[in-house]
Amino acid sequence: MNQPKTAVRTTEAPAPAHTFSQGVRKGPLLQVSGQGPVDPATGEYLHPGDVRAQTSLTLRNVEAVLRAGGAGLEDVVVLRVYLTTREDFAAMNEAYGEFVTRTCPSGVLPARTTVVTGLPRAEMLVEIDALAVVD
Repeated sequence: MNQPKTAVRTTEAPAPAHTFSQGVRKGPLLQVSGQGPVDPATGEYLHPGDVRAQTSLTLRNVEAVLRAGGAGLEDVVVLRVYLTTREDFAAMNEAYGEFVTRTCPSGVLPARTTVVTGLPRAEMLVEIDALAVVD
């Protein structure tokens, strides 16, 4: 059966700055668009130069879109992390580890890919997206 594709929207995560949805749900799949260290209320990029704080905020934004789509971190099968510099990996990994172990009580953590690349805004040290399977 061909299930409809629906946009996932929430004011608890930053509004998209361009032409894309915060998340898209089709059947049991929920894809969260790349989130960054943006305050959902003001649209301001926060924590310049602090990848640890940016990672925590970015993951909270990912989690907000997941909740809006009927999911949580326990439903995530993969998180993709994009960093602007390899030197930030350890600090990002520490903040990431604290967040996912706290929000995945089953202990089955999502798979992860980490890519070092350029990001759309100079203020962004990290961007994270997620793919979840929702029952």
